[in-house]
Amino acid sequence: MDFAVEHREEKGLTVVNISGEIDVFTSPRLREALLDIIENGGLHLVIDLGEVTFLDSTGLGVLVGIYHRLRARDGSMSFMGVNDRVRRVFHVTQLTKIFVLHHSLEDAIAAHGSATS
Repeated sequence: MDFAVEHREEKGLTVVNISGEIDVFTSPRLREALLDIIENGGLHLVIDLGEVTFLDSTGLGVLVGIYHRLRARDGSMSFMGVNDRVRRVFHVTQLTKIFVLHHSLEDAIAAHGSATS
């Protein structure tokens, strides 16, 4: 599966679909795509990892860096569609302490709505 990043707006959130492997080779492309989204006004991101087949430490580093950049701008970042392999990476690295993992886009929208109310 080729690496790809696509995004769309959905009820006040920017949904970012990532597919393929997030590793040392693709992480720079991921960082660039996410920074472009932020620079164009996307401050509340829901990252869909449903089609991500692999995530390494460089990919995690990109996600943590983007998270901090968003927090500095009063933005947010959460995840959905996390498969068991990627979920295990989040748990082992204890990133579940800062990242919110939603089961669905509807859950992410509901959480965002209650956070902004």
